[in-house]
Amino acid sequence: MPNLDLLKYFPENIFSILNTYLKEDEETKYAALEEIRLRANKPIILRFNDHEQVFKEKTSFEDILETMQYICENSIYSYQNQICNGYITIRGGHRVGVVGSSVMEKNKVINMNYISGLNFRIAKQIIGCSDRLLKHVLNTEMGNIYNTIIISPPGAGKTTILRDLIRQISNGIKKSNFEGLNVGLVDERGELAAMYKGISQNDIGIRTDVIDNIPKAIGMKMLIRSMAPEVISADEIGGVEDVEAINYAICSGIKGLFTAHGGSLEDISLNPALNNLLNSHIFERLIFLNPKGPRGEIEKVYSLNKKTSEYAEM
Repeated sequence: MPNLDLLKYFPENIFSILNTYLKEDEETKYAALEEIRLRANKPIILRFNDHEQVFKEKTSFEDILETMQYICENSIYSYQNQICNGYITIRGGHRVGVVGSSVMEKNKVINMNYISGLNFRIAKQIIGCSDRLLKHVLNTEMGNIYNTIIISPPGAGKTTILRDLIRQISNGIKKSNFEGLNVGLVDERGELAAMYKGISQNDIGIRTDVIDNIPKAIGMKMLIRSMAPEVISADEIGGVEDVEAINYAICSGIKGLFTAHGGSLEDISLNPALNNLLNSHIFERLIFLNPKGPRGEIEKVYSLNKKTSEYAEM
């Protein structure tokens, strides 16, 4: 659960406002807190899982600049690459979204001037949320996993579920007599491991190697060549390059665990790259999450029949 250490990144005037409000019911409010938003010349807003709290006090450009100095440990230049990607990961795995006037060069952001908004997204790892998926992912007879893709629309908890699956597969699961496997994780946007100065802020297991802030396709090939993973994993695949890297991994004898956006088999088939993966029958399990249910609730599971090369609902 987040703690008051998070407030150290704010100027004294904002710290005082947030600290006074949150301490009224610290445990309950922090458990439900999802975002802290600062926008220049606009009110401070806290977003909880079921409501918002809008303060009458407004944030100035000076407040945002001072907050950025605290986030970047008084060296904004050293965080330039993260800022150009639109976010900064801070201690605890929290991510701070950054917006402002972008400076472009050759279709690439090279700087961010006049930063006008910050969004502190509170990191919350839900240990055990993938338990309901394990029986569909683990291949206990072979001591590994099925090549699996987890599918749902945005906001249904794919990333949270994937993080917990990686943790369990990496650590091993005694009750299933499943020994831990070496997992290679490509964390392109820093949402799974939440690396801070080379240390994962989330529990992703004792046998997981992470490479972050790198395109998935490049990262997968680097991990395969350097770390000998038994499982390769990445969040939200969908590009042609991703598919090529996954094919390379599977042909190298490595199992795959991925997520993708979609609500049905029809949705997936509309993406040419993902449709190519389905038609090549690389994935042995397709798991669709229920977007309207609690995190980890399964809507449908399809299993590949290797004799007929067709997917059948389990």
